[in-house]
Amino acid sequence: MGIRRALVVLVAAVLLGGCAGTDDSSGGDAVSPSPSSSLPEDLPTPTPSGKPSAGASIEISGTIVQGVEPGCRLIDQYLLISGPGVSRDDLPIGATLTVRGRVEQGMMTTCQQGTPFVVTEIMSR
Repeated sequence: MGIRRALVVLVAAVLLGGCAGTDDSSGGDAVSPSPSSSLPEDLPTPTPSGKPSAGASIEISGTIVQGVEPGCRLIDQYLLISGPGVSRDDLPIGATLTVRGRVEQGMMTTCQQGTPFVVTEIMSR
């Protein structure tokens, strides 16, 4: 029975030793790595070639089409959002327009498609 007891103690010691983790011999608190530094907010966001950066004022032209959700209007890949001074009625489905505005990458919408584009001005009809 002595061997059995010794074996139980040995197994318990091995199991408890595995739960203990590593010991920091320096006696200090563990230091987590510092978060990576971020760019200042006023710098333009890098974008792939051919894509406007967020916040830059650009013009887009095309025919407004209905999105998959009711009330959603698009020109190409841009989801049109009425900005100050522009109402949804100014952006009728089927109209061919040139509009000025800015891309808002992080904007949440109920539409399930398109890059949000806040229309600030209608250039031509």
